[in-house]
Amino acid sequence: MNKNMSFKEAARLAVSLLLPLSAGWIGSVFTMPAIDSWYREIVKPTLTPPDFVFGPVWTTLYLLMGYALYLVWREGASVPRVNFAIGVFGVQLVLNSLWSVVFFGAQNPGGALVIIGLLWMAILANIFAFLRISKTAAYLLVPYLLWVSFAAFLNFEIWILN
Repeated sequence: MNKNMSFKEAARLAVSLLLPLSAGWIGSVFTMPAIDSWYREIVKPTLTPPDFVFGPVWTTLYLLMGYALYLVWREGASVPRVNFAIGVFGVQLVLNSLWSVVFFGAQNPGGALVIIGLLWMAILANIFAFLRISKTAAYLLVPYLLWVSFAAFLNFEIWILN
């Protein structure tokens, strides 16, 4: 821990990192059982990365999201634009987990396509909300938006192919 970081700030950082990691864990509860069954059997586009890529990519994205949340939250939870930005963050985080529930849990690529469209818009809104508070926090969400854009393409192709 940084010598200059108070316990309160360290706790805020820990919570900020654990929230998106927890959302990822919730998603994995629905994802993991489907990987070796339903997902293995469906037709996937040729650009689909190998399965081993997804874990490290998502872990990295969740950590970036968490640090971005921390940068915004430390500006003061009593500030209205900070509260709004954290609320938008929460919405996109719920949509993130919900996508796994619908795509892998319900095995519904069409429904998941709707969710990922909403997720993409929520991430974009989150970037703009964070930008009003911290440019760094906003920039940290850009890889997430790019990856979800790619995931939306894969989701669409899987829906079409199956």
